[in-house]
Amino acid sequence: MKSKINPMNDLRFALRQLRKSPGFTFLAVLTLALGIGMNTAIFSLIQDLFLRGLPFSEPERVVRIYGEAKERDLKQMPFSVPKFWHYRDGQNVFSSIAADWGNGFIMTGMGEPVQLLGGNVTANYFQLLGIRPILGRTFLPEEETKGDVVMVTESFWRERFNSDPMVLGRSITLNGVPTTIVGVLPNLPISWFGRDAEIFANKPFEPPGLAKDRLMRGVSFMRVTARLKPGVSITQAQAAMPALFQSYREQHPETADNSWTSVLVSAPEDVTENLRPAFLTLLAAVGAVLLIACSNVANLLLVRFTGRRREIALRMALGAERRGVVRLFVFESTLVSVIAGAVGLCLALWTVSVVPQVAGRNIPLDSRKGTPGWPDYPGFPPECL
Repeated sequence: MKSKINPMNDLRFALRQLRKSPGFTFLAVLTLALGIGMNTAIFSLIQDLFLRGLPFSEPERVVRIYGEAKERDLKQMPFSVPKFWHYRDGQNVFSSIAADWGNGFIMTGMGEPVQLLGGNVTANYFQLLGIRPILGRTFLPEEETKGDVVMVTESFWRERFNSDPMVLGRSITLNGVPTTIVGVLPNLPISWFGRDAEIFANKPFEPPGLAKDRLMRGVSFMRVTARLKPGVSITQAQAAMPALFQSYREQHPETADNSWTSVLVSAPEDVTENLRPAFLTLLAAVGAVLLIACSNVANLLLVRFTGRRREIALRMALGAERRGVVRLFVFESTLVSVIAGAVGLCLALWTVSVVPQVAGRNIPLDSRKGTPGWPDYPGFPPECL
């Protein structure tokens, strides 16, 4: 009479067998976990950077405007205040044009002083991107030149104010200046804003330490973003740049940046830059690592099962069915895979959280072009000053 199949007995037997061979179990799990973990981590990063896209309204219409002087090998240069004003008021290919620059803030009055990162933005910056606050409002046009107000991110709001719905109107002291919170932004994509951006202030045309007359001489520190008008392609907009640049050069012959032509770069291209081939190559490489890991583990299992011939022969002699023996080995292999998958998932979660911190400025997750305010004033090359 055939015995009734009990999967739990098979599972317990597989666990006992793995415990009897800790060296094999550790090596097999580690090999497979590394392959699974690295593949999961790399795919997650690529998903965030390339596949998911920027969470903006119609991101394909968002472009960056950079200065360029090929004769001096200067590329992706920032804008000065007079140049930004000239382009904002003189163009007819963008529905809106905005600017931002990176800034650091020291917050006091809430315990120990805390250093925060963020930026100063024009009033229309978040409307241009299509980002709506979850509480409060964005900046008003008149707040570009007066008042001291800020918008904070959702993570800052939850961490510093315990998600207090009455946070609007609260005053915080930034760099010694009492500042009023007027809005709370949703958590922002790190590929565009950087990993640690928490505070966005007004007054984008008043960088500290610069007199107005020097600003008007063409000190360049602003990153410019624009949204194409409906029906206008980036090629058509680029064709309009020479005339706009020439008019600026004629009206502002004294500025330091009047020799830089203007080039447009789409937002997705600007975020990923030229790293797409490198990341795809990396994905192929870790895929090959996973295949090698699977092959190595398969060989380990094959050697292990081959060494258990006497056990298999004894089971068959005692009346065990072939499929029953196969089932035992399948349980054992599956158990190794499940454990390795769990360890690999933990490894992937750790890697995804650590990569932006250790990569610094080498990838767009936290690159200088992905933070609000690249290039950051005042630490910019002398050509811009």
